[in-house]
Amino acid sequence: MNTVFKALSDPTRRTVLQLLQAGPLGAGELAAHFEVSKPTMSAHFAVLAEAGLIEADKQGRAIVYRLKMSVLEEALLGFAAVFGLQVQRAAVPVRSPASPPPPPTLTPWEKP
Repeated sequence: MNTVFKALSDPTRRTVLQLLQAGPLGAGELAAHFEVSKPTMSAHFAVLAEAGLIEADKQGRAIVYRLKMSVLEEALLGFAAVFGLQVQRAAVPVRSPASPPPPPTLTPWEKP
């Protein structure tokens, strides 16, 4: 768990995780969001990978990174338990492939 929190302690690495929430991204795509050198970004990627928060998939000469949310969830649940907080994972609703997706939720200012 210490490696996870070490990885989360840096704002650049937290931003990388936020960017990866939208889906997998290449190393170059991620690096374009920061004004640091490629070796510095590689070091950030290595820390995140060592903590198990991301995984790298080499596709030819490119490296694509993907968020591993389960590791982050486990660390946060463990952290909450240290303080005696009773936190549980949210249940993910399961729907059959034939069932239509639920209707979108409207905000109070939108009209159907």
